[in-house]
Amino acid sequence: MIFKAKEKTFDISDRPLVMGVLNVTPDSFYDGAGHADLETSLRRVESMIEDGADIIDVGGESTRPGSKAVEVNEEVRRVLPVIEEISKKFEIPLSIDTYKPAVARKAIECGAVIINDIYALTYDDGEMASVAAASGVGVILMHMKGSPETMQNNPSYSDVVKEIKDFFTERLDFALKKGIGSENIMIDPGIGFGKTFQHNIALIKKLNEFLELKRPIVVGLSRKSFIGKILDDAPPEDRLFGTMAANMSAYLNGARIFRVHDVKATRDFFNVLSVF
Repeated sequence: MIFKAKEKTFDISDRPLVMGVLNVTPDSFYDGAGHADLETSLRRVESMIEDGADIIDVGGESTRPGSKAVEVNEEVRRVLPVIEEISKKFEIPLSIDTYKPAVARKAIECGAVIINDIYALTYDDGEMASVAAASGVGVILMHMKGSPETMQNNPSYSDVVKEIKDFFTERLDFALKKGIGSENIMIDPGIGFGKTFQHNIALIKKLNEFLELKRPIVVGLSRKSFIGKILDDAPPEDRLFGTMAANMSAYLNGARIFRVHDVKATRDFFNVLSVF
């Protein structure tokens, strides 16, 4: 299967793609504050590239459960200098983790080739779809119930897999009608975004049902709380091995793009798995 992002084409039938997370925020649940200045961010990017990252995903607003939105100008202030410098120094494709069209537009001007949108083009009257269509960037459509601030307030579904699959069917149709190419779209079921522990487990077990939509599946499982719950309430820093197990399950069920904090561990894991 092919995924296109401007002039870049990814063939995900060959091997899984590793998307390294670069949070330039003061409040992300695991590693945000550690990469808040430009030089630290650039060293982190260089390290992730050396470790085998295929894409770097830059985010300037935490979307952890309970987090509040930041103003557009503040998000721009956080991410633009980083994207601009990464684009100058490295050739790795960049993704901008934002749902705000104004932020995405500026990030694309500075070199981003993918929009990672937790609102799946629904925010701000769908203006993000126009930004994506006009620029030819790739888009990750993610499912979320509610907003980051409210999403974990007793989320409920009658059938979590069916409802999210129906959501993606509608979102894909919307994107195509807005002029975004099918090959420019990936889908992310949004593990941990408006889902209970059981919802997360069910989605990972049944990811293969989303393959019927014929778009690459992205997952972001890295050190999330559902893994901590399985591991007797282990804190984020003790969830690496659990993350690897969850990633393997997701891979066996059809996921091919993995958004992670631990690039080297993930790349090594899939390199060894591919031999067998």
